Amino acid sequence: MEAHAGRRYVVTGAASGIGAASVAALAEAGAHVVAADLVWDELAAGEKVERVALDVANPLQWGELLAQLGSGADGASGAMALDGLVNAAGITRRARLDDVTADDFAQAFAVNAIGPALGMQALAPLMPPGSSIVNVGSAAGTMAHYGIAYGASKWALRGITKTAAMELGPRGIRVNLVSPGFIETPMTASAPDAFRDVNLASTPLGRTGGPEEVAAVIVHLLSPDASYVTGTEIAVDGGLTGHGGGLPIARSMGSAHPQE
Repeated sequence: MEAHAGRRYVVTGAASGIGAASVAALAEAGAHVVAADLVWDELAAGEKVERVALDVANPLQWGELLAQLGSGADGASGAMALDGLVNAAGITRRARLDDVTADDFAQAFAVNAIGPALGMQALAPLMPPGSSIVNVGSAAGTMAHYGIAYGASKWALRGITKTAAMELGPRGIRVNLVSPGFIETPMTASAPDAFRDVNLASTPLGRTGGPEEVAAVIVHLLSPDASYVTGTEIAVDGGLTGHGGGLPIARSMGSAHPQE
């Protein structure tokens, strides 16, 4: 039996990258997925995937989505439950401290931090006990990052996630954060070559990750198999943030098993 058969989820940032991979993985697992993104070339998507246009930074559009999801075929309010939400929409801002602007901060926070908060606020009323929310953070939210506005917004999302887990826990709704490292997506494809090279050198597994590898963790966190996991952060980064700067030190020391 498919693990998510009969369940319904909303995934934002669904047109590409981690969001698109999450939509595909959930649909393959038997779920009905409402795939939301700012712009779609085509709205028709198939039997298990319903595409909707959504600006995650716009509270009015979240309200419209709530009204749409909360109505069954007969228009009855609350006729269909929602089993979870994946907040995967995100934008990057690579300005550094010397040239960052207030607008850089405003845009990064609007999509990366406020957007997920608005989504949880809007859609939680549709979620019964046993539902699950997964926010997509970043390794940039756990360490210093050269894109100061982007990093700050992902740090903020960590706090939003933990507070939401505390507040929604009594309602039986779990909230967790997945923090990817360097994943091959359209967003990282626009990064300078030097950024890629340094990330690879800093990642113990020595390679980049694929969106499907992040999606697999998201799908698990959404499932009843993770029923006692909430308020936590899971790094999907090939060990990037795990060594805390120890990797170059270890490498400089040579073999881990020196000869006696």
